[in-house]
Amino acid sequence: MGSDLRGFISELEGQGELMRIKTEVDWDLELSHIAKVNEEKYGPALLFENVKGNDKSVFVSALSSTQRLAIAMSMPTNSTLMQMAKEWVSRTKKLIPPVWVESGPIKENIDVGDAVNLYKFPVPKFYELDGGRYIGTFVNVLTKDPETGWVNIGTYRMQILDEKTCGIQFIKGKHGDLHRKKYAQLNKPMPIAAVVGYDPLMFLASSTTIGAGEDEYNHIGALRGSAIEVVKGEFVDLPIPAGAEMVIEGELWPEELRDEGPFGEYTGYYSGKGVVPRHYINVKAVTYRNDMIFHATTVGRPVTDTHMLLALNHTASLWSDLEAMRIPGIQSVYIPPESCGRFMAIVSVKQMYPGHSNHVGNAVIATSTGSYGIKVVVVVDDDIPADDMGRVIWAMSTRMAPERGTQIISRGRSTPLDPSLPIGNRDITSRIILDTCIPYEWDDKPMDIKLTDSVLQTVLKKWKDYGFKD
Repeated sequence: MGSDLRGFISELEGQGELMRIKTEVDWDLELSHIAKVNEEKYGPALLFENVKGNDKSVFVSALSSTQRLAIAMSMPTNSTLMQMAKEWVSRTKKLIPPVWVESGPIKENIDVGDAVNLYKFPVPKFYELDGGRYIGTFVNVLTKDPETGWVNIGTYRMQILDEKTCGIQFIKGKHGDLHRKKYAQLNKPMPIAAVVGYDPLMFLASSTTIGAGEDEYNHIGALRGSAIEVVKGEFVDLPIPAGAEMVIEGELWPEELRDEGPFGEYTGYYSGKGVVPRHYINVKAVTYRNDMIFHATTVGRPVTDTHMLLALNHTASLWSDLEAMRIPGIQSVYIPPESCGRFMAIVSVKQMYPGHSNHVGNAVIATSTGSYGIKVVVVVDDDIPADDMGRVIWAMSTRMAPERGTQIISRGRSTPLDPSLPIGNRDITSRIILDTCIPYEWDDKPMDIKLTDSVLQTVLKKWKDYGFKD
């Protein structure tokens, strides 16, 4: 696969995973509704080539299937999300930093000063109650620590407020917000850049829980197996992907706010109180490629590409966290996309000592991944893969005694996007650990029914002889 968005699109088309829509489509709701219906029908990625009033294309639903996630990861298309997460853990053990180059396709068009106009791009309005057009959905936001020089790549929604301004939602504790606070102490504006349209692995890395001080570019390079080429921005001293489709550069005054929102979030609900004062970017430059492709995600209720990629990167980061904690016996880890790729974690463990399964459950919420957003932890025995939801429900029904297997933690870090909590009081959430494992210390364990292996092998060899197609 190529190293940019166009290489990914070409690969999708070659594997029958892309549909080009040539009929004129309105950016105002129609485009997003086509995409949403298509996603709920498990359809292909879509490239809208005729957006009303614009000569640029819009690409959506990039990763809303495991097949397309596998293509992004350069893995066989029959790979499971859990297999991809395990591969992620393996690849990122050896990081590959970016390399600087003089220029790249991102410099083909440069708008500065009066030429900056965010409305010239085919930015959709997704849902009826949205506060406006959101230019940053499938977006990578670059900021830099003014003291250490550490560059962070995060994902924060961005709404067009006017031709030269876009709102941005920083969530408390996120790395971009930590940088913002340092600029506030210095009473200086924060340089910021937003990348729209690049190798999807960049978004996979930017939306995961990589530790503070770590450079996401190094992880992206490791996932790709080669270094990302970066160039210097026109206005900001930040590393910009040389092959990006579009980059918005500007500055953000740390304590200045403007009304933003509401927005239909990935939880399937509108977040917060609707219109809320938030930080904003004064856009100083926009660079973009010839025949630019605008990349967006519909967000909304699961399952979209947002939920698929969050499930993948959170599964990978949680698995990596547990390995780093040297928790023994971990067989598999899974965060379902149906849980918005965030709120539930399932771990399969081969028990080795009394209390081992409880140890695993508590370890999950102690990790950097589990400490933010995960509310439900399910621990299953090693005979059940973490992503086999039918067997997980079976274990919850037949192996878990609620009084023994349930543990509630009353206080933990939450996300302001969690709709199960009262608006205005979403900093703290409770958590539950469901230990569905058969206790290790039991002498008399329930005996599950197993198929006879020799007979099973014979049956499988003769399967088509019985008349089955597969």
